[in-house]
Amino acid sequence: MTDNITLTIDGQEIVAKSGTMILQAALDAGLYLPYLCYYPGMKPYGACRMCVVQIENGRGTPASCTTPISEGMVVHTDTSDLLKLRRDMMELLLSEHPHGCLTCHRVELCGPQDICLRHVSVNDRCVTCPKNERCELKDTVRYLEMDLNSPLTYNYRNHPRETRDPFWDRDMNLCIVCGRCVRACSEIRGDNALTFINRSGTVLIGTSQGTSILESGCEACGACIDVCPTGALVERKYKWEKAVETVETICPHCPVGCQVKLEVNKRNKIIRSIGSPNGLANKGQLCFKGKFGIDFVNSKSKIDKPLIRRNGVLQSVSWNEAFEFTSTRLKDFKEDKFAIIASPRGTNEDNYLAQKFGRVVMNTNNITISSDSKPEILSVLGEELGYSAATNSLWELQETNTILVVLGNPTEEQNVAAVPIKMAVNNGANLIVIDPRETELTRYTDNWLRIKPGTEYLIIGGIIRVIIDRNLADNDFIELHSLDIDYLKEVTKSFNLKTVSEKTGVPADKIRKAAELYAKGPSALLYGLDTVPSDKANSLIKAIINLVLVTGNLCKPSTGLYPLFDGANLQGSNDVGCNPSFLPGYLPIDKKENREVFEEIWGTAIPSEQGYRITELSEQILNGTIEACILIGDPNGYLGNQNGISKHVLQQLKFLVVQDSLSSEITQLADVVFPSANFAQKHGTYTNMERRIQLLTPVQQIQDDEQPDWWILSKLAFNMGIEGFLFNSSEEITKEIAMVNSIYTGIEVSKLKERGYQWPVLYPDHTGTPILYKNGFDKKQISFNIMELYEYGYNENTSYPFILTTGRVLHQPEKDMEIVRDNKINHIKRNEIVQIHPYDAGILDIVDGDWVSVDSFNESFKGIANLTSPHQGVISVTTLFGELLANLDESKANDPIQQLTKLPIKAVALKKIISIV
Repeated sequence: MTDNITLTIDGQEIVAKSGTMILQAALDAGLYLPYLCYYPGMKPYGACRMCVVQIENGRGTPASCTTPISEGMVVHTDTSDLLKLRRDMMELLLSEHPHGCLTCHRVELCGPQDICLRHVSVNDRCVTCPKNERCELKDTVRYLEMDLNSPLTYNYRNHPRETRDPFWDRDMNLCIVCGRCVRACSEIRGDNALTFINRSGTVLIGTSQGTSILESGCEACGACIDVCPTGALVERKYKWEKAVETVETICPHCPVGCQVKLEVNKRNKIIRSIGSPNGLANKGQLCFKGKFGIDFVNSKSKIDKPLIRRNGVLQSVSWNEAFEFTSTRLKDFKEDKFAIIASPRGTNEDNYLAQKFGRVVMNTNNITISSDSKPEILSVLGEELGYSAATNSLWELQETNTILVVLGNPTEEQNVAAVPIKMAVNNGANLIVIDPRETELTRYTDNWLRIKPGTEYLIIGGIIRVIIDRNLADNDFIELHSLDIDYLKEVTKSFNLKTVSEKTGVPADKIRKAAELYAKGPSALLYGLDTVPSDKANSLIKAIINLVLVTGNLCKPSTGLYPLFDGANLQGSNDVGCNPSFLPGYLPIDKKENREVFEEIWGTAIPSEQGYRITELSEQILNGTIEACILIGDPNGYLGNQNGISKHVLQQLKFLVVQDSLSSEITQLADVVFPSANFAQKHGTYTNMERRIQLLTPVQQIQDDEQPDWWILSKLAFNMGIEGFLFNSSEEITKEIAMVNSIYTGIEVSKLKERGYQWPVLYPDHTGTPILYKNGFDKKQISFNIMELYEYGYNENTSYPFILTTGRVLHQPEKDMEIVRDNKINHIKRNEIVQIHPYDAGILDIVDGDWVSVDSFNESFKGIANLTSPHQGVISVTTLFGELLANLDESKANDPIQQLTKLPIKAVALKKIISIV
């Protein structure tokens, strides 16, 4: 079978790929056919019959969305018979759908408040539907030129609207049962939160477990809303607002780098976020953060003027006055007295200027990103393999045979990265999860290696040992890259299966099966450091690299390593040198030859000593070493949640400058506040977790004194008498980045307007590098890393002798729960189940079903004992994602997504409760 097929549609000859359906071939060629149930990326369905065609020498009128093309096929889409058939089908749809405006010639002249001259009821008018002017059904009715009068009797279904769940509303009176939402939920997202239901003999869409999405496993990705062709499913907030402009840009919430279409109303508010099908990283998909977490840009707490503190009070001033005040004060805090903390939402251009400001203006390498609490997650890859980044593209995961996820929670933290994983599993791929916590991905696998916390390194060593013992190593790969397998055999001798099984608490047969599945390949490995102390991170990642190398799961499609880090632009920020240890392009700061290159370009000496990491700054501020700081963005999100830089710590500084778009308790502490443009007001670039450099496009107009962070730093440097900072646009900074950073050399903004490119982009016509090391390693020497048998304890505090692992999943039908309405929104009410090991329960005189109290140094909760924990000394609790959704929806925070925390592992005390009041 040839790859391309030639066919004729309505007299036009077109060429399409073999296996393409007629409808998709026509759409790709710029031809229009009406359709309602079809949607790109989903399996053919053929329910609405709007796309029927006639094929010469064929039978009947098949649906073009389910009929594959064939060589020489001649298709007709616009005959009188087809038009009559489509109109007949549409009459059936309209007989149960409010359509008073759909077939009315005056609809363009009417508004929602106008009296209908046809005396159509409110329930029957399009102008009262939130999807009016965005409705595909309306577009199709107009295309078919439906008559005003219908031969069929109209039946309004009179179903109650569901408006109690977080974030979105459902009105089944507007549903045409196209099935798009159900199929998006199951086929693309793998969740099955929505399904077809039968109510009084009528087929409708409903939730799979009852009336609320909170109990049905919904992840609030919004895919169902985005594919709905009518107003049956809509976002609640701003649902009546109409857009005057739609702009594509990049989501600021996580490193996946989803491309979003943001709709703006006439008052300059962003009213809607929709996944862009053009996005190479997300393919039209979003998560709860990107779909419902963008409203912070509309906050009334916006900072619109520069502020400086006078007599203890922040006062509005001009930019010039603010710059003069700040530059005068900063001159007293150069070198090690100063630190600059950049934002993970900052563009590459913002954060390139931030690191340049620190090194050139303030003569320090105390330059960091607020989300970079575990830099080993990237840096070890660079040290061992050559590049500090993921090796492959995210959507290659869809085609792999085995996926291994180590200590990561991508369904929440890098959500869309989990979509191809779930797709792969649904298509028969193997999924292995190594994690002491119960996460959403553990529901998709029989291969959950539920290790005891502190034995993460051991389980990797045990898997490598099995691979060696059972002769599963990829000897061809090892020989090609001159790796010493005998050395690896020697250093993993102590990781015998019995020892590893005893210490990790994972049965030997499960370890053996995981090794066999991963070694078979092609296999991909995603890893986080959620449960690993920083001093153990290096060893774990080096062991992971050993595992990848010994199995040859590198340098080719559908394999590779994917670090699961935080922050929308952490990768790009590191790329451009916003790090205390290296210059742009990952050149170590302590090497003289590297500094000399930049000293010549920047025209000044650069300090040689490495600066402090974000995790070290709190101590350095408290002990008085660091006295002044510029903090860009992050109103105590990553700072407070992960790095301990609290309000109390920042109060110890002698001088604090904050650049942010929203007022917060941190800006209230500052000596100077600069109004920073938010992501939706910026030009610039982000680099996502697959090394894809993508373009941010301004969506909102700047209406006050807000400015991009690069502009603020540029003007501040100029006021301090430093040359080399006068840029007129972010594009000029992009050009300087390309000049000094070899992996960005070929980047041009004009190219990025069309698509994102994965670095290295080595020259202007280079199309990027989807797979690293495809032509071999750039490093002179690649070798296996030393491995020694050890484990570590999380807890030596006798006051809190247990380890608590906290998990979260979408759906737990096996556990009792209740949906209660509180403040007009549904909430989950249930008793928490606390998993306890039988031995520990016996010591504390706890039996199954007893009420227990779990206490840490800063919180306490109660639950019902369940004696099923697999590890002594470890207790576990798994919460529902729906609880998080309800809390987010009701949050009063300016930017609720910033306040989300990871699933913790902490030291706790456990005791039996004698009586519950």
